[in-house]
Amino acid sequence: MSRIEACFEKLRSDDRCALIPFVTAGDSDPTITVPLMHEMVAAGANIIELGVPFSDPMADGPVIQRASERALAYHVSLTDVMGMVAEFRQSDNDTPVILMGYLNPIEVMGYAKFAQAAQVAGVDGVLTVDLPPEEGAELMSLLSDAEIDPIFLIAPTTEDARIETLCTHGRGFVYYVSLKGVTGAASLDVEAVSEKVDQIRTHTSLPVGVGFGIKDGESAARVAAVADAVVVGSVIVNLVEACAGSMDKTLDQVAALLRDIRTAIDAV
Repeated sequence: MSRIEACFEKLRSDDRCALIPFVTAGDSDPTITVPLMHEMVAAGANIIELGVPFSDPMADGPVIQRASERALAYHVSLTDVMGMVAEFRQSDNDTPVILMGYLNPIEVMGYAKFAQAAQVAGVDGVLTVDLPPEEGAELMSLLSDAEIDPIFLIAPTTEDARIETLCTHGRGFVYYVSLKGVTGAASLDVEAVSEKVDQIRTHTSLPVGVGFGIKDGESAARVAAVADAVVVGSVIVNLVEACAGSMDKTLDQVAALLRDIRTAIDAV
């Protein structure tokens, strides 16, 4: 059983929703990432989604684009991100870690080398935004051999046949993007989210996580009422940006936000 599967099984038995915060590795300084990962777990995170910096993050809005730019200013590479996960694993062997990013850095490294390095580092899942399953057979086979879960995105406009394909190829959980557009955009229509989550569940028994548009405890709680996981990204990255230059302030403010969200979703 993978760490992701075990995490969701434990949460299900406790009747709790997963909290999955997102941060970009190396933002706003590479020395912050691992302490921040630990701080988020202490504040109630169940799974960590770690963004791999990329020069053209086309699915992301300005907030996360700037996060990639800040990390790339320190020349943070995919290899460096693997090193951060390995360092995190030295004192946390339980919390699942998902790498979220784009195909280009993986292609540059090479699929086989990437899968092996991710396994050695302790990565549990890979979400590659611009790799559809029809074009990902080689990488998905290597990830499967390394016991790493490929995770796919489902959009509000995704139709049943496509949902079926994505759910068939995915493992760990399914990530529903609750808004049209890029990260950090618009406001959340929870009724529409609930309808789409129900539609997705007709195609899979995998847990369904929901991200995009979740900014605080109130919005997180509304999503937690209909989903298996709440993914929180841009609001955290905004805090990291606002606190740049102070590790203590970054850790304190991100932890405070996550504690509030954890309390809110546990109350559902």
